[in-house]
Amino acid sequence: MVRKRALVYSWSIVLSFLVFLPARSLCAQATVIEGGYLFDGIADDVVPNPGILIQNGKFLEVGFQNGSHRSLVADTIKLTGNDYIIPGMFDLHAHYAMDLFGEGRVDERVGYPILFLANGVTSTFPGGEVDPVEMKELRMSIEQGRSIGARIFSAGPYFGSWRQDWKSNVTEEAIFQEVDYWVSQGVRAFKAKGINAGNLQALIRRAHTYGATVTGHLGSGYRGSVNPRDAIMMGIDRVEHFLGGDAFTSDKSAYESLVEVDIESEDFDSIVDLYLRKKVFFDATLSAYGYYGRRDPEVYDYFENEIKYFTPYMQGILEARPAREVNEQFEEIYWKKRETIKAFYEAGGAHLITLGTDHPSWGEFLSPFSVHRELLSFVLSGIPESDVIKFATINGAKAIHAGDYLGSIEAGKIADLVILNGNPLEDIRNIRNARMVMKNGQMYDPQKLLRSVEGKIGPSGPEEEGAWKPTGNDH
Repeated sequence: MVRKRALVYSWSIVLSFLVFLPARSLCAQATVIEGGYLFDGIADDVVPNPGILIQNGKFLEVGFQNGSHRSLVADTIKLTGNDYIIPGMFDLHAHYAMDLFGEGRVDERVGYPILFLANGVTSTFPGGEVDPVEMKELRMSIEQGRSIGARIFSAGPYFGSWRQDWKSNVTEEAIFQEVDYWVSQGVRAFKAKGINAGNLQALIRRAHTYGATVTGHLGSGYRGSVNPRDAIMMGIDRVEHFLGGDAFTSDKSAYESLVEVDIESEDFDSIVDLYLRKKVFFDATLSAYGYYGRRDPEVYDYFENEIKYFTPYMQGILEARPAREVNEQFEEIYWKKRETIKAFYEAGGAHLITLGTDHPSWGEFLSPFSVHRELLSFVLSGIPESDVIKFATINGAKAIHAGDYLGSIEAGKIADLVILNGNPLEDIRNIRNARMVMKNGQMYDPQKLLRSVEGKIGPSGPEEEGAWKPTGNDH
């Protein structure tokens, strides 16, 4: 059990951040966005914005028909020639977890939801939750408008030994019952880590009866882990980190196997072909491994002073800590992953790649800002910016079975978008320059969101440290 930290969701706080122009937008029936340029998540290039009409939280029209928007009472947002619109982004490995004292993770639920939204991430999948009960409450609070934050596609607890109270002799029936319960609590996607083949098969089978997806941090077959190749044959929907395949052998770990992968080999061609045939999504999590390595300076710059979001007390602790030691194996993995993702892309996997940050923080490089490092890592791997944006938008939506209503700017879909200063197809780092973020048709000012959580993350003094440390078994 994790000690619960008090969360205060106040309507006065919510209303103070709503919209770029609060007084007008709260009473408006519709919003019209004119001018600038549009990347809709479907086409491969930007086009002059044909006009976007938003009503009741959805895109009513993209490209006005016969002046139909003029009959509506609407706010009009006029953009300039340097403004670019993209769909709201997905982070499908969005850890809310932090380990500030080296004693285990707890979910950060005060600052992160707002920070994700401020960075243009309108939808998140936590990729396993330390406290799924508290995370469910956070999701519901956001859905009901009692608090502000990115949309959460709840993951529920880990299935596998990564969960401290996981029983090695768990039965199929117990897995079925647990899936049943968490689906009843609103979970529509599950995460396995440290799971054996029989339990994974049971999880996939039961989840699919509800139309829920399953992803996994899998292995090579070493020490009873499951090779992604075998999980794909079981019907898994998504895979994290490693493509797997015959190049991953059961006599060595996935990490050891990965650094030896030859992208020119038949083994590599075979596993890529399996993903393509079975239409399995791959969450590459490139930048997470660079963090543990030497931190490629082109990717790991502090474009934002992230430490300011911690309490003054926590800032003092973090600033006094020595630099983290370099993991040479992970440094090698980082560069190997950049090589393999480019090869997967060139082999026809562009429509199956998703963006996931996988960055549980130890007090530096916070998850919500890491989406920009992941975007840049893809581009530095040699993948065009237009496809990288699709990884973070329409691909993410499709991977979590939300592509019918999220992931692109099309009539009938939920109105999630980001307005940028600068063309992201010329420089992917322009996505860092968000002028406005819209979620569910509601416009937010990113700078106001960022300022609202400065100094809020972590304990305010030694008496609060216990709330940031896990006790006993995690859920």
